[in-house]
Amino acid sequence: MSESEHRMIEILRILDEQDRPIGSKLIADELKNKGFNLGERAVRYHMQILDEKGYTERIGYAGRQITRQGREKLEKGLLYDQVDFINSKFEEMIYLSDFNYMTQTGNVVVNTSTIYNEESINIIEMIVESGLSVSPYVNINRIKNSDEIEVTTLCGTTIDGILLNEGIPSQPLYGGILKIEDFQPIKFTELISYRKTSLTPLDVFSTPQYTSVIDVVTKGKGSIPANFRVIPGAGKEKTIDILHKLDKIGIGGVIGISNESEDLLGLPVPNGMVGIAIVGGITPFCAIKELGEEIDIKIAEELKDFKSLSPITASITPVLKAPTVPKQTKLPLLLSKSWNLIQQVDFDVEKRKGDIIANVSYVKKEDLDESLKIMGETYNNNPKYINPYYKLLNHPTDNDKVGIATICSLTIDGLLINNGIMCNPVYSGLLELTEPPTFIELISYTGTTIDPHKIFISKNMTSISKDGIGKILASFKEIPYISRDYAVHLLDILKNTGFSIYKIGKPREVTYNAKAENYNFGIVAGGGLNTIGAIREHGIPIEVKSIETLVPFEEMDRL
Repeated sequence: MSESEHRMIEILRILDEQDRPIGSKLIADELKNKGFNLGERAVRYHMQILDEKGYTERIGYAGRQITRQGREKLEKGLLYDQVDFINSKFEEMIYLSDFNYMTQTGNVVVNTSTIYNEESINIIEMIVESGLSVSPYVNINRIKNSDEIEVTTLCGTTIDGILLNEGIPSQPLYGGILKIEDFQPIKFTELISYRKTSLTPLDVFSTPQYTSVIDVVTKGKGSIPANFRVIPGAGKEKTIDILHKLDKIGIGGVIGISNESEDLLGLPVPNGMVGIAIVGGITPFCAIKELGEEIDIKIAEELKDFKSLSPITASITPVLKAPTVPKQTKLPLLLSKSWNLIQQVDFDVEKRKGDIIANVSYVKKEDLDESLKIMGETYNNNPKYINPYYKLLNHPTDNDKVGIATICSLTIDGLLINNGIMCNPVYSGLLELTEPPTFIELISYTGTTIDPHKIFISKNMTSISKDGIGKILASFKEIPYISRDYAVHLLDILKNTGFSIYKIGKPREVTYNAKAENYNFGIVAGGGLNTIGAIREHGIPIEVKSIETLVPFEEMDRL
């Protein structure tokens, strides 16, 4: 991104944060706070460009405001910048929160979500009473002449801000899913890092596919969203004292605190650090989703004066026990689990023989013919973007189901490495088929335990087989520039074979909205779950699996 582009995206962010038009002086002041030394005259120049592009508009003498088109540009137009913005947004909120727990005054970080059913408030109250929330302090705003109800709850980021103000640097690392058995926290089962993602981690897991909050409250068994952060070991005693004081005034949600350098709930804690797990601030909202109620969840979107919130209940009886279970096996991240498969790829591009990495998803046998028909139609409608290869496999335990194996894009990394070319899987993403195509979501392979493509499918974010602009699964990989000529030769053969190779970038080039590191170039390849996602879009129940096994390429059929 050029410096000018960076300035303009920051201007759009400043305008997006305002609820009124603002002038160039205020924009210049805000830019200075963000590290950009830009005077009013320069701001006006950049604003003129943004006006011409339709991203902003002048409102009389009041100043300018962002347009709908500008918000779309901000959300997805510079995604290679956005993957760093999520983490920086939380760092900004931590810094700006100034809540004084002694006087109970100041700003706290909040999640504000919209519900559409008055009964949902009772669900929120039930979850808060169980202790599965950061705080009972909420704000309920019933929108006039509408069935919308805005519910504001405290975000766990508030606790990070409080600790920072007390001189304790708290570093949020992961948002994830925590397994509960007999009311006792057992271990994290899924994780996404706060770094290198365009989606807020807990937003990813805010679906009934991942959470069972109500079961935890009523039965003591299930899964809840939770966050994991670390602090220096030297600050543990002071932190515990602060957390006790916060608990007395109604700010809590702490699930567990590790000893120095000791794993917590299956997560490694670096040497000299202490791990802290805190319940996700969106947990009450996840319970509403589990009941099938409509809700629009927004995470850590803004700061609010603590005095604008009030307790939704006066009685809290925590249901969770302390996490005193034996030490858990460490939870491996996705790429760590995948490297062994990548290394075993021995596909020969010239002979078109050898093992490839396969995704294996399962459907009922009665749905198989219709599933294959959908896969065929999806490929025929867009052969440029869809891989045509598949293989049917038996289900390991269920005779009523059959597996559909498709080629995983990590096969490409394995093939290149097997030919002496280092290839690093960097991002798994959602690609919008505009002209040129554009990544609109990216999640780093190195910071997640789950294939992001499964996430995009589960959250109904794809439109692989539907009319209009398609949104398909794709990945972004990095290759050292020194090996570019040979890599291009092999990739061209793969593409002619039917593998989905969309774009081979150049050094320092923004490739479909993703960017390789210096001295590397990027390649964009199609996801192996695109035909599987198309099946799901047609309403056929399918158990989506990815990066499952090795399959001989010569045994695969073609659509």
